[in-house]
Amino acid sequence: MEAKCSDPNCAIHGNIKTRGSEFTGVVVSDKARKMAIVEREYSKYIYKYERSLRKRSRIPSHNPECMGAKTGDTVRIAECRKISKTKSFVITEVLKRAKE
Repeated sequence: MEAKCSDPNCAIHGNIKTRGSEFTGVVVSDKARKMAIVEREYSKYIYKYERSLRKRSRIPSHNPECMGAKTGDTVRIAECRKISKTKSFVITEVLKRAKE
């Protein structure tokens, strides 16, 4: 959104490289500073029962100031080097803003 970003851990304006996995999910929490919990749903097929399970995972990811993702936003996250103990993903794009 903003033209300038001073965050060194921003995937676009900073000097952090993304690699590996890339997911789309919904932000379920943005309470922590510069961090968002992104929840993604996926299905896993179980061969024994010939059925699919719906599963979800909550991924802690870095939320740069220029992205400013809020709860309910649909975002794209990409894997990067470890930023902290739990964060190894960074938000690269906000696909859809939540309704106010």
